[in-house]
Amino acid sequence: MNLNIQKLHEIAAKPERKIIGLMSGTSMDGLDIALCVCANSGTQTQIEVKEFKTASYDADFRKEIKTIFSRRDIDLQQLCILNAWIGIRHAELILEALKEWKVDPAEIDLIASHGQSVFHAPKSLHGLEKFPGATLQIGDGDHIAVKTGIITVSDFRQKHVAAGGEGAPLAVYGDFLIFSKTGQNRIMLNIGGIANFTYLPGDKDASKVFSTDVGPGNTLMDQYVQKYYPGKYYDEDAQIASSGKPDQTLLQALSDHSFFQAGFPKTTGPELFNLEFLTQAQQRSSTLELCPEDVMATLCQLSATTIVEAISRCFSKEDAPVIFMSGGGMHNSLLVKQLKDGLPYARMQTTADLQINPDAKEAVLFAILANETVAGKPIDFGSRKGVPAICMGKISLPQ
Repeated sequence: MNLNIQKLHEIAAKPERKIIGLMSGTSMDGLDIALCVCANSGTQTQIEVKEFKTASYDADFRKEIKTIFSRRDIDLQQLCILNAWIGIRHAELILEALKEWKVDPAEIDLIASHGQSVFHAPKSLHGLEKFPGATLQIGDGDHIAVKTGIITVSDFRQKHVAAGGEGAPLAVYGDFLIFSKTGQNRIMLNIGGIANFTYLPGDKDASKVFSTDVGPGNTLMDQYVQKYYPGKYYDEDAQIASSGKPDQTLLQALSDHSFFQAGFPKTTGPELFNLEFLTQAQQRSSTLELCPEDVMATLCQLSATTIVEAISRCFSKEDAPVIFMSGGGMHNSLLVKQLKDGLPYARMQTTADLQINPDAKEAVLFAILANETVAGKPIDFGSRKGVPAICMGKISLPQ
């Protein structure tokens, strides 16, 4: 037997596994690195986050990714090179984190790498009849495995698409395993570049679990700040948006898109919600002369309104859901206030109340997916659209 396969077999048989979960989002602020201990699998999964950090990207790293990010007209050589380059850089950041934590790489069983999304093209978005849905994340798993010497599981979204899903959101799998609670209806709301949520029913019936993208979370605000406020990558604590006033004419134009009226589940990305989307809405609404502060206030209101409307479409006051937030958007005080105002019947908390750092949650969820790939089995969500019963991830061996 190949020694790497034998080692993988031994890892799968262990009562618990040390797994590093990685997440690099559309904001491109850095690589989230979570060192987790995963015990058991399936509904018996137990997870403890031992260490967490966000390793910041430098300006050159962001610049290179932006040459291909969410663009149709790219240099194929650049895409090819960046696939390897990002994998190597992520591996270096992992090794630096382990050194900082005084952890020997030999102690780590698996790395779970989401990669860097560069294009998301579900069929519902590209609309090309003869072609399937597709998604692309780069940061090659083989380079991570070879550089770190650690078995790496990566490319999770491809299997989801191949099995009939749209490649996002994937949080539903991990959310169900570690956050479900008997007797409490829960909404796991993640406000990253794109906002999405998972519904976890209080009876823990997997066939009722529901997960969907909602629309823009931070992506439009981040893109706008990066273009019009040089040196800034996001609106820290909504300082810019709070100094402006939402323009209702522009808000209506932004909201007037078929994506928001489409049924659930659905998925989207910066391929739709980008500065061109904003400019077209401003042209239709004759609001091109709005000051930047008012545009930012409007974009923040758009994110809040579409999240509120989506949750309100799915759940009534009688459902009394408890909403647990995570992702960068939960640090936007204006956005959170607007959510609380729009959902007065829901209790708003963060995943910190569930012993999971909200900033680490997505990285942790990919550690859980890797744990299931190696030691678990597909979770049966019944006939629920968008959540095929699968294990995800390609396995890269270090030798």
